[in-house]
Amino acid sequence: MLNVANLHAFYGKSHVLHGVSFHVQPGQIVALLGRNGSGRSTTAKAIMGLVDCRGSILWKEREIVGKKAYQIAHLGIGYVPENRDIFPKLTVHQNLLLGQKGAGKGARWSFKDMYAMFPRLLERQHTEAGVLSGGEQQMLTLCRTLMGDPDLIIIDEPTEGLAPKIVELVGQYLQALKAKGISVLLIEQKLTIAMAISDRVLVMGHGSIVFDGTPDGLRADAYVRKEWLEV
Repeated sequence: MLNVANLHAFYGKSHVLHGVSFHVQPGQIVALLGRNGSGRSTTAKAIMGLVDCRGSILWKEREIVGKKAYQIAHLGIGYVPENRDIFPKLTVHQNLLLGQKGAGKGARWSFKDMYAMFPRLLERQHTEAGVLSGGEQQMLTLCRTLMGDPDLIIIDEPTEGLAPKIVELVGQYLQALKAKGISVLLIEQKLTIAMAISDRVLVMGHGSIVFDGTPDGLRADAYVRKEWLEV
């Protein structure tokens, strides 16, 4: 479904990604792990056309390097950035409405689905998004992205700053996506949730993939954990 090959990315003259290669299959959760500054968020931005890059990114066998972010989104890739990017002066319901693409006919997700998954959003549907708690804003951002009916969703640090109960809820949410056949590229620092729900894990270090395998494989690799993940 998504095949990244020999990807290099740049911020001006700064060379951030160095030949990154990996793939995500349909209905698969792949966790992208690593310390801050390892290149995880840049990888997400490169896929979405938000940074200068070279190499190959095939989406359903179609090359998307060089395309604009809105074009990539309309091809079926959803992106939940780390800073959430809600519209603070719009209500919860209006934020969800903005996530829809086209008329929404045949979409896998509806307002009813979003409110059933996160009842707290139903309670606050007429509330301005800017006054929501951090956890509520994260729920809203995830749901707004889903309203665009993506086949792959890239989620950058969805549990950052959230209470343990909300972290657990996010994990359930991601598994619900998988159950509907949606692929997930999860950028995360919390090993517990990533290892619990992922089919495969990637570890990044210094802009390169240093491990690609199963959660069990990473658990058994003390060197990779110590060298590239543990603080």
